[in-house]
Amino acid sequence: VQLQASGGGLVQAGGSLRLSCAASGRTLSNNVMGWFRRAPGREREFVAAVRWSTGSTYYADSVKGRFTISRDNTKNTVYLQMNSLKPEDTAVYYCAVGLRLITIMIKLSSSYEYWGQGTLVTVSS
Repeated sequence: VQLQASGGGLVQAGGSLRLSCAASGRTLSNNVMGWFRRAPGREREFVAAVRWSTGSTYYADSVKGRFTISRDNTKNTVYLQMNSLKPEDTAVYYCAVGLRLITIMIKLSSSYEYWGQGTLVTVSS
């Protein structure tokens, strides 16, 4: 699976951005696509994920109610709509694909086999 993430940029606090992650090379029908982020000096953390077959979504508490993950089956693409951005959302955001994950594995970065190159999101105060 090849993953191409895009959509990062510089935005003021309270603003919005939409990240995209296009997947190629493998069907996603039984898999999970997730977004993780790594802020400077911090470990990579889970942001959101969607189960491709059912559309079930999962969110970190820190982004719940502000971020929305969605998928477009026809384009093999996942989106992360980020609203009400805060300076603490500043990070490099990575998309990833996990194969046949059970729910308890979804928030663990070690569960994902394929990773995109990352896209930088900077939120200014």
